[in-house]
Amino acid sequence: MVGQGRQKSLRFLGALMKLRLLFVIDNLQFGGGERVFSQIINGLPPDKYKIFLASCPGEELHQAIQNHQVQFFPTDFSKKLNFSLIPRLSEIIKKNEIEIVHGQGARAEFYARLASRLACKSKYVSTIAMPIEGFDVGPIREKIYSFFDRFSQKFVDRFLVVSDVLRDKMTKGHGIPAEKVIRIYNGIEVDHYFPEGQNGSRKKIRNEFNIGGDTLFIGAIGRLVWQKGFEHLVQAMPKVINKFPQTKVLIIGGGPLRDDLEALAQKLKIEKHIIFANFRKDVKEILSALDILIVPSLLEGFPMVTLEGMAMAKPIIATAIDGIREQIIDSKSGILIPPRDPDAITDAIIRLREDKNFAQNLGLEARLRVEEHFTVEKMVAETESVYFSVLGVR
Repeated sequence: MVGQGRQKSLRFLGALMKLRLLFVIDNLQFGGGERVFSQIINGLPPDKYKIFLASCPGEELHQAIQNHQVQFFPTDFSKKLNFSLIPRLSEIIKKNEIEIVHGQGARAEFYARLASRLACKSKYVSTIAMPIEGFDVGPIREKIYSFFDRFSQKFVDRFLVVSDVLRDKMTKGHGIPAEKVIRIYNGIEVDHYFPEGQNGSRKKIRNEFNIGGDTLFIGAIGRLVWQKGFEHLVQAMPKVINKFPQTKVLIIGGGPLRDDLEALAQKLKIEKHIIFANFRKDVKEILSALDILIVPSLLEGFPMVTLEGMAMAKPIIATAIDGIREQIIDSKSGILIPPRDPDAITDAIIRLREDKNFAQNLGLEARLRVEEHFTVEKMVAETESVYFSVLGVR
């Protein structure tokens, strides 16, 4: 009887104990990784988890995190080399009895993996949205990053990747055992996207940019960097404009290629049809105003903008590259085209404009697909399963 009473007490105490998680991300700018971490943090029940976050201070990340019980440790990851971060993070792990460290981003991960190892107390989960070989850095820096990554990956208990293609790269290219690599698709808050209630936002955004109701309004969203392939979209537009003179293209985002893209539009004599706007927070409203979303990327992990366009039931034209091929089924939930192919973009736009029933059906199928496969709830539940597995808990 005494033994049974003790077991009941232990089960009761265990129910009161919270799993202690430390998230580590550099947060040098608010991007897809920061968004995913905020989604996970918001989705984990506060009564079951005590959550800590080590990152550079950033207003956007803090605003995105709705769990006000999160304890934040300001951590400067801006320096290329700062080995003092290892004992600092290790002390955070030990002092707060962290059970799982969950990191993302090559720079932050290097320090966090070694700190977790030094603390000898926690399990380590690593999210990989893009392997080192996909980084936009020179060959010397890539070799340095690769060395540190491969050195520290031995301290990782589970790798979370955003696509099946990336899982294969990690197992075959990086030599990581298959049982340690788990594919979890990114997700979005599907219930926050309302395809059927777009009229108000559509009119507001179109008025802001002086877009008529009959104008073919095409959009692309992302940082103006080479990986996004926006120059191929601009190159595709002269033929589209020739066929549909009432056409406007909205490119949302900032980045180093802004001047080059504007110069290209001027060279092609279509600058009056291209609108460049800096980063916007009202992506849902922007999408509501578009007739077609273009994702002309050359290199991606698992882009969130594609999922957002799908959730808004928009017809999407996207490149058939790794990651996107797992989001969109060609000619069913979007149109997939070869990368670096302006003519393919042109042909797809014309097809969607001339066959509006086809365009509408693509959007509806896209919405159904994102509801089934790419929700935040699904992503959080699968992430929780990984946490339990590394701790040996069913």
